[in-house]
Amino acid sequence: MKDLAGKVAVITGGASGIGLAMAKRFAAEDMRLVLADIEEPVLHQVVDELRGTGAEVVGVPTDVADHASMLRLHDRTLEAFGAVHLLCNNAGVVGRSVIESPIEMWQWVLGVNLFGVINGCNVFLPTLVAQDEGHVVNTASVAGLRGNAILGVYCTTKFAVVGLSESLLEELRAKGSGVGVSVLCPGFVQTRIALSHRNMPEQIRQMTDEPDGDLLQSAVMSAGIPAAEVSDAVVQGVKDDRFYVLTHPDMARGALDQRLELLFG
Repeated sequence: MKDLAGKVAVITGGASGIGLAMAKRFAAEDMRLVLADIEEPVLHQVVDELRGTGAEVVGVPTDVADHASMLRLHDRTLEAFGAVHLLCNNAGVVGRSVIESPIEMWQWVLGVNLFGVINGCNVFLPTLVAQDEGHVVNTASVAGLRGNAILGVYCTTKFAVVGLSESLLEELRAKGSGVGVSVLCPGFVQTRIALSHRNMPEQIRQMTDEPDGDLLQSAVMSAGIPAAEVSDAVVQGVKDDRFYVLTHPDMARGALDQRLELLFG
């Protein structure tokens, strides 16, 4: 999609971080916005702020891990604007290590990071494919290109998002579809994802040590790029119909070099 003006964008995790940066950037392109987020008070605040700038925006409280909740998001989008053109499956949380994580941690992180993308694609793609126009952006990470010793659960979900996105690309190409797809693989970005345990279900919080979110958050903020730079890359990726959207190409190349070393020694 070269011209985004007047088009409708749906963004999950849209009330903070990369999602909010996307919303502001898309608004600058005169897109109409549907923001989905599980943090309802923050979502309403963001919607009010964006409307104050003249943006056409609605907010829909959404649990991306719940298929029925995503169906409601789809229906609310069509009720509000009568169409959808750009789907950004962006909501995400940070997990723990493979060894230390109880199964409930796995279920929570996979529910948001992976099934959030699965549900978004399952619910919105029929509409996009039927109209033969649109674009899907799935937020993965450079952590989806190479595993690490700290965030194994997170890496697992992001690897899956990359694989899903590559498969979706091939499916759409095979159909000759006018729907594009991109997978966003950022490195460190100045967001609050390191504090995502704020939305962790209480039952999981009780069975795990409290993650040192403040320490990780400090590292992310000191090493990260502004989220606005990521949103700029997303807009350009959509306009150019680029599959991989990279914000840290050197980091991505290093991750792939490490994979090649593992593969071939």
